[in-house]
Amino acid sequence: MHFKKSKVYIDKTFGPSQWGSYKVVEAKKELLAPCGLYCGVCRIYQAHQDNNLEFKKEILPTLHDFGVKSVDDIACTGCLSDGVIFHFCRTCPIKDCIKDKNFEGCYQCDDFPCTIITNWPDSLDQKVMLRAIPTWHNIGTVKWVEAEEKRYQCPKCSTLLFHGARSCKKCNFRVDLD
Repeated sequence: MHFKKSKVYIDKTFGPSQWGSYKVVEAKKELLAPCGLYCGVCRIYQAHQDNNLEFKKEILPTLHDFGVKSVDDIACTGCLSDGVIFHFCRTCPIKDCIKDKNFEGCYQCDDFPCTIITNWPDSLDQKVMLRAIPTWHNIGTVKWVEAEEKRYQCPKCSTLLFHGARSCKKCNFRVDLD
């Protein structure tokens, strides 16, 4: 079963047998970036949620091309949230496109991949979009969120990582997740 609510997607998945219990899996809509870059595994989102000043200092040099000048600029509560949105995401052309088409994301668009994505300024983000959007289309929102969170877990210690991570921030295990 799949129920769509205003802020949360809920998927009721039956347990070991159809007679067993079921689990409820939620996918927060504010984290469902229409471009396929799931906010739950975004370094900016994670740094802000954890209020991790050391992590913000570590990623600051990698964000200068996005107009980030200080650790104070590293803040986001999710691409589609009503709260703080990272300044690059506020002006995202993909958000304008899906709004014009009345879609929730690129996964619903027959024009995928469009020129917005093929001309995306960051090659790593583009690579993730080209992988994630067809997966989202094929398996649906809740399973896609579960798959993204599983993909971005450290295989050694299960710490949740982020797009572009080269090693686990907890155990330093080398990873290539994108």
